[in-house]
Amino acid sequence: MSSPQELIVYPDPGTLAAAIAARTITVICDAQINGGIAHVCLTGGRGGTSAMAAIPASPAVQAVDWGRVEFWWSDERFLNRGDTERNDTGAFDVLLDHVAVVPSRVHPMPYLDGPLGDDVDAAAAAYAAELAECAGGGPGSTPIFDITMLGIGEDSHCASLFPGRNEQFESATVVSVRNSPKPPPTRTTFTMNTILASKQIWLIASGAGKADAIKLALGGRPPIESPAGAARGQDRTLVLCDTDAAALVT
Repeated sequence: MSSPQELIVYPDPGTLAAAIAARTITVICDAQINGGIAHVCLTGGRGGTSAMAAIPASPAVQAVDWGRVEFWWSDERFLNRGDTERNDTGAFDVLLDHVAVVPSRVHPMPYLDGPLGDDVDAAAAAYAAELAECAGGGPGSTPIFDITMLGIGEDSHCASLFPGRNEQFESATVVSVRNSPKPPPTRTTFTMNTILASKQIWLIASGAGKADAIKLALGGRPPIESPAGAARGQDRTLVLCDTDAAALVT
């Protein structure tokens, strides 16, 4: 069962980031009751990075046992480790280097300068295998993610699933993307079925440049036209915006 979209609008980007940080801490703490492990998919972009940066600054940051959080990414630019265009670079800079994570529980997608070299198909397959191993199931299995944070592109793409393309519909859990309509051209990404293995999905948008995308995502369009609109959590689907991003739907 998928959940309906809930639009929640905050007055400005700073308030949006602080609210996402507070929600993140609360969901992780709830997942950790009775010794549980939380699974969180992080994102990049302006809104996602600002939200991650607000977590270490929160007075409640120490309420989380950061050693019992598995961190994942739903997509990545297939670039060298530390490249500023990679989503994980920002996450380490503003969050993961500032809390007591267990390194083996942080799962960056493969790097272009890693052991697999420039074989992006092998990179996608390796990440799929990592998901399955952590889930303790067979090939094609994934953990159930407590939170999947997703930025939304101006064209209403999410992760690296773009309108008019078929990667989102593939049967594998993680696939390669070539000739992406948005640079850089080569990426790895969850397919939509993998994204849907999430208790909560949060679409994050900030600024007037995302207003058309939010309108499209909330407009009931088919997935081929608005992948972001198809991203629905099992328990909750939150569309978290500032006033400018929500201007066309409020």
